[in-house]
Amino acid sequence: MENQIKQKLNRELNGSQEKLPIKIVQFGGGNFMRGFTDYVIDKLNKETDFKGGIVNVQPTPNGSVHKLEEQDNVYTLFTRGIKKGEIIDEKQVISAIQKSINPYANYDEFLALAKEEELEFVFSNTTETGIAYDETETSYEGPHKNFPAKVTVLLYERFKHFNGTADKGLRIIPCELIENNAFALRDIILKYAQLWNLEESFVQWINQNNYFHNTLVDRIVPGYPKNDAEAYEDQLDYEDQMMVVSECFLLFVIEEAGNLNERIPFNKINEQILVVDDIQPYRLRKVRILNGGHTLMLAPAVLAGKETVKESIDDAFIGQFLSETVFNEVNPTLGLDETELKDFAEEVFDRFRNPFIKHYQASIALYFVSKFKVRILPSLLGYVEINKKLPLNLVFSLASLIRFYQGSFGEKALPINDEEAIVAKFKEIWANEDYGKVAELSLSETTFWDTDLTQVEGLKDAVAKALWEIDQNGVETAYHHFIQFYS
Repeated sequence: MENQIKQKLNRELNGSQEKLPIKIVQFGGGNFMRGFTDYVIDKLNKETDFKGGIVNVQPTPNGSVHKLEEQDNVYTLFTRGIKKGEIIDEKQVISAIQKSINPYANYDEFLALAKEEELEFVFSNTTETGIAYDETETSYEGPHKNFPAKVTVLLYERFKHFNGTADKGLRIIPCELIENNAFALRDIILKYAQLWNLEESFVQWINQNNYFHNTLVDRIVPGYPKNDAEAYEDQLDYEDQMMVVSECFLLFVIEEAGNLNERIPFNKINEQILVVDDIQPYRLRKVRILNGGHTLMLAPAVLAGKETVKESIDDAFIGQFLSETVFNEVNPTLGLDETELKDFAEEVFDRFRNPFIKHYQASIALYFVSKFKVRILPSLLGYVEINKKLPLNLVFSLASLIRFYQGSFGEKALPINDEEAIVAKFKEIWANEDYGKVAELSLSETTFWDTDLTQVEGLKDAVAKALWEIDQNGVETAYHHFIQFYS
């Protein structure tokens, strides 16, 4: 009904009044955590006998946990995207968070979490800069601004309260996007223990009775839909100021330590949550296929006049170019299970097609050379090493990148957004009118690639041929001529 006054979402209204034991302390209750870990725990609570309540701790002084508290720590999650070709558009109320604490206003309430009998896990997402050591945090007395300092205090208070009992250690599962995130956090905790002169028995308890699980996380969570809030609100018969939107894809890879699935049954819910001995192959898969997929199609797509990822993959030429490159030239270099790689790639392509997310190619073009070096070049060189010939699609992608840095195509300016030195070097290179010279200077520039790519047999001539074709015939016809020439 128009102009109807809606009641604010709360537990009574939602029928989620069951009190759950506190098993998880979570640092960071922002969009990602509410659309990722809180969603996972909520699903565990509803589909298994886990029954784990979360306490959400505000990581910075200027957080907004009071908004969650105002609606009893429940909120609506909209899940939208494409899965196996089918459009997914769902909504649900997430009720796993039992309490939200601002430690800057209620420090004693934060310290009391250490005494929770059933507490077993710490989750976090404080951004990549959150896992850092701050040497100015010289005192044990809080509240601390630094995240690892807060965790150190939580652990030490628990150690003291339970007299260093072995089974009262915690499992630390950070979601920050850095390599070996849990080990990095552990090392900083130990630094604070030393800085604050905490007893050696506490250090031993950290090392022997607490588990640190490195992770890899992947889900796009745009968060509160401020640009389309009214359209979302129209789907609800209550008011929700903390609603969140996420894509339907979810990947959570967790490094095993101490039989994790026995403590939290991730394997009993239908989500892509993998508890593995080594997360590095999954990190490699993500970098080369997901991030690499964006990067390898960027220049051909932009030269073909495409502005978004969805528009690009929906295009017959660019979509086929991406698919063939990933399946035929990238996946075979990864040394992982072929079926698993194929399934992952198809999920990635579904994500690229998500009609609810507008991902502009111009945003991917930021630091394009560096991205290509990390994400694509290892696949190109790996393919050459394995097959003793050039991967033609990857070579064409590389040539398209070089052509992209010329700055314009036809009458259209291209969205170059890179370090000044790289842009200036390409301007200098493109002062040459000979494509062979452009190819040679671009490929031999070690500040771009950390290696001289003219040493790769046949690569200079192939790039020169592709550059000539692109300028003579446009990118799509150029690609077909290029492939025919080398077939």
